[in-house]
Amino acid sequence: MTPNESVLFAIPAEDQAEVDFLREHLGQGGNYTQCGWLKDKWSLSWQIVPKRFFELTSTGDAAVTARVMGAMMQMTKFDVAKLEAAALG
Repeated sequence: MTPNESVLFAIPAEDQAEVDFLREHLGQGGNYTQCGWLKDKWSLSWQIVPKRFFELTSTGDAAVTARVMGAMMQMTKFDVAKLEAAALG
């Protein structure tokens, strides 16, 4: 069977440094796509998500969540500083 996007492995990362480390190592020989997704050299899909993203999108403030989600949709790699800036408006 050929891997496809119907199976995605999501990894919660502690901080930006861990996002960068995991993304670099899992992505070797693969490619990077929107929303922080990557495909490894075996075509398995991964998303390395900083825990801060979950915190920012679970505040209960719909406007904050919308801004953070909008910022994330433009990223090929999660950027915690940009997510926090989007949360602040």
